Amino acid sequence: MYQAPLLQNNQANMMNSNPFANKREKARSPGPVMEYQYETLRPKKQYKEIKKVMRPSKKKFLLMKYGFSFDIKNRCVVCGSQHMWEADDPMRPYIPLTEVDKGRPMKGTFCPKHTQLWRQMEMLEQQILADKHGLDFKRFVPKARLPSLNRPKQPVTTLTPNDVAHLTAAGWSVSPPEMDKENGAERFLRLKAEIIGKMEQLERTLNNGE
Repeated sequence: MYQAPLLQNNQANMMNSNPFANKREKARSPGPVMEYQYETLRPKKQYKEIKKVMRPSKKKFLLMKYGFSFDIKNRCVVCGSQHMWEADDPMRPYIPLTEVDKGRPMKGTFCPKHTQLWRQMEMLEQQILADKHGLDFKRFVPKARLPSLNRPKQPVTTLTPNDVAHLTAAGWSVSPPEMDKENGAERFLRLKAEIIGKMEQLERTLNNGE
């Protein structure tokens, strides 16, 4: 039976115990939440450094790189570890881009480790902008978030257009509560998300029929 967490832990232990692995390779490998230690002191060079760490992994054939290795749903685009984020999780990352800070959206996601590294990169970018305009900035230090076992899970009361599209694509029918009065803008966004979900459901049906 395939056990993704066990495989990810073995990969992390192998990379950490490898004496020939450099800092970038260890930061790109699966593992616990960590803070990336920069090799340079200048913020702009630090940004280029951590951006290389966060680049999505690519496939290799001999010395040629092509495509992306982990452009799959619920897979980290950097290390390939499997992680499914809850819809109401405040730590859920944004959609990864092919060029880290630009490019087309990808199907994958970030694992908790690379989510924190991405937030560290985002804070560094804000620090660069603050220094450029002469403003003060509070440094971000990532910390591991311990799960709360005794706290009951709260029900989801709001849905984003992206959530509505995913639910509609999965076959769900989403409608506003009867007591809520939906204005024109909200109705437009809901119908647009439902259309996107129906298109994804139609595409999935066509692909399964091939």
